[in-house]
Amino acid sequence: MPSLTREEAGERGSLLLVHSYGVDLDLTTGSDTFRSTTKIRFDACEAGTETFLDIEPKELRSITLNGRQLDVSALRDGRFPLTGLAAENEVVVVADMSYSHECEGLHRYTDPADGETYVYSFVYVDNARRVFACFDQPDLKAPYVFELLVPETWQVLGNSEAVRTGPGRWKLTESPALATYLTALVAGPYASFRTEHHGIPLGLHCRASLADSLKTDVDEVFEITAQCLDAYTELFGVGHPFAKLDQVFVPEFSVLSLDHPGCVLLREQYLFSSAATDSERETRAVVLAHGLSLLWLAGLVTNTWWNDLWLGQSLADYMAHRVTSEVTRFPGPPTTFAARRKAQAYLPDQRPSTHPVSIEGPDVRTVQLELDRISYFKGHSVLRQLAAHVGDQALRTGLRTYFDRHTYSTATFADFLAAMSEAAGTDLTDWADKWLHSANVNTLTPEITVADGRVTSAAVLQGTPDSHPVLRPHTMDVGLYHPDGSTTVRVHVDGERTELPQLVGRPAPSFLLLNDGDLTYAKIRFDAGSLAALPDMLPRLSSLNRAMVWCALLLGVQDGTYPAAAHLALVSRMVQEESELSILAEVLEQARNDVADRFLAPEERPAAMARVAEALRGRLARTDADDERMITLFRGLVDFTADTMELSGWLAGDGLPPGLVLDTDVSWRIRYRLAVLGGMDTADIAAAVHAGPGAVAEQYAAKCRAALPEASAKNEAWTTIMHGSDLSNYELWSLAEGFWQPEQTALTEPYVERFFTDMPAAAGRRGDLVLDLLLRFLYPRYAAGPGTLAAAKRMLALDGLPVTLRRRVADHTHDLRRVVAARAAWAGEE
Repeated sequence: MPSLTREEAGERGSLLLVHSYGVDLDLTTGSDTFRSTTKIRFDACEAGTETFLDIEPKELRSITLNGRQLDVSALRDGRFPLTGLAAENEVVVVADMSYSHECEGLHRYTDPADGETYVYSFVYVDNARRVFACFDQPDLKAPYVFELLVPETWQVLGNSEAVRTGPGRWKLTESPALATYLTALVAGPYASFRTEHHGIPLGLHCRASLADSLKTDVDEVFEITAQCLDAYTELFGVGHPFAKLDQVFVPEFSVLSLDHPGCVLLREQYLFSSAATDSERETRAVVLAHGLSLLWLAGLVTNTWWNDLWLGQSLADYMAHRVTSEVTRFPGPPTTFAARRKAQAYLPDQRPSTHPVSIEGPDVRTVQLELDRISYFKGHSVLRQLAAHVGDQALRTGLRTYFDRHTYSTATFADFLAAMSEAAGTDLTDWADKWLHSANVNTLTPEITVADGRVTSAAVLQGTPDSHPVLRPHTMDVGLYHPDGSTTVRVHVDGERTELPQLVGRPAPSFLLLNDGDLTYAKIRFDAGSLAALPDMLPRLSSLNRAMVWCALLLGVQDGTYPAAAHLALVSRMVQEESELSILAEVLEQARNDVADRFLAPEERPAAMARVAEALRGRLARTDADDERMITLFRGLVDFTADTMELSGWLAGDGLPPGLVLDTDVSWRIRYRLAVLGGMDTADIAAAVHAGPGAVAEQYAAKCRAALPEASAKNEAWTTIMHGSDLSNYELWSLAEGFWQPEQTALTEPYVERFFTDMPAAAGRRGDLVLDLLLRFLYPRYAAGPGTLAAAKRMLALDGLPVTLRRRVADHTHDLRRVVAARAAWAGEE
């Protein structure tokens, strides 16, 4: 199916003025399809011209233009030609549309807990045509009226107020002018909780079987929502721009949130049915804040074309972490970002598919592929650097100017940059070119000489990769740490070498830290003396700097400049004393999934894992029952231990740390580790699901079955992944996530080649969003050897591969090549 190009959208956008949409949906026609009737009123700038309508139906029943019946057979590849337009036009389209089970269009889900059915729309970025006929591009905004026929026990939610007009009949009153991708529809027997904040009706909703989990946290979610709404009103200079706000936790959601005006959709993982740590609640607060900021950053001012979609998402991620730490009870989001999310930008930014934060976007599909962690997390980091560069007051003034000029309209990045340049009193074009229009990451290395206990010279060397030789300006702090205290010095780094005369004559530091406070985006290296002092100095740093250093060390492992074994030794030491919950959680996860499972030499892995496990046991033994860090420490121990007797005992309730509750989440984590180690079989898994059914149990059970160290289990999982047609996206991902295990490389070795031979056909049956995450899990990431690299090369040489498959396999193969190189580098040292 052709992807809408920017040129096509420009032509259509200059031709049309869309006045209104009226959409009638009948959701009572069966479990596979629904009836969609759309009436669009629009003007054409010149009579007699032609354009096309976007619609992807199961069956197109009729289409009339200005009362003239058109031939439905003219539909081609999701586009219907409209010829002979008048100055004023009305098109009416009747079609049967297919429900989705992969979050593409109108997603339908039946709850295994009670048999109730729920639907919600997923029209971001290119899926509105799967729900209703439309001109699917962001600059053709128009008001919407939706009418729906649903089962009588259901309620309906959307962008505007929902009014019941008869038995099973609902109307969503006319919305403000919206882009197609910002429309929202939710229907089903949702449980609801409501309040009001400064005259704005607020609602929280979830499926009925999870109502108790939401009820427990209603006050906290409403409080965070109100705090964020007030903060954004103050920051942006514009109050909440829509009449009401519903937030709906929906099942089988493929992203963390979708941020429609008046109706934000959220992933159900943020409803905690088991004990949750404060770091998990902090993450939920950040996701809530992210979605709320986009009510301004996408709903109030909408990007003119998809290429600027990154701007709203980068700003939203920056604002979410900033505002949550400033106005809610969670001070830690900047620390969590430094420890985890920033590293998730550095990795793709060094892949072959890296791209600038600012997306070119010649067509919609390119935007979809490139709207990734570079867009979100590198974009966030660059905006943080912008605030350091121009000052926070200039950033605030620029944002207010931007909203004031483009409220309820569309805008481009050029409009944003103009507002920022005006507020900063300087032209930011060159700065933006280097930071936002160029790809990859710089490396900053300190160079310091000392004599008689004083710094005699200091400089920062800035390196670039050969593929992207762009030197950037960095406004950052340098931390100088001594046994009796520390100081920071603000510096401006530009070019290959920047002298730091501000440091000359100062007492020689025991530890020198570039990018103190994490203001810039770069790989940070340490001078020899600081690297030697790091194990003793690390606990003395602020939590933000500890997080930033852990990120730098992980990048060093990936680059082959810091040994994986040294990283895990430092983790064993960190476990004994780290107080920051998010650092414990993030570093333990990275240590297991990245360092131990991939970069460490396989023969060293059992002993290193055992050392971390023993350190965790020691910390748990002296952790109080009411210490919120207990859950995180115990989860880490489950991941690192290889003792099946220990794991089985915990599952039976024996030997658990005092105060730890064996709830659904903890139980299934233990079962999953037991399954990997051969301490559980299919009968045990089935019995656990029977004893505690539900969506969480079913997903964990699928992951456990795929993880069993048995040839039959691997064959069944592989066949289901490759050929199963009735799997939900969550079931598919669970099977893929459990399949490869570092303990089972001999067992899964035959599937390495099969991945590269089977995936081209299997990929064609999946949508891009589902396929992207499937490939992340199913790529043979532990098979770090020349055979895997050769098999990947053979597959990538094939013609006609799906774009997403080719791109992601190339990326994951590049990651694997780095693993091979890093292992070889340290093997050579030995």
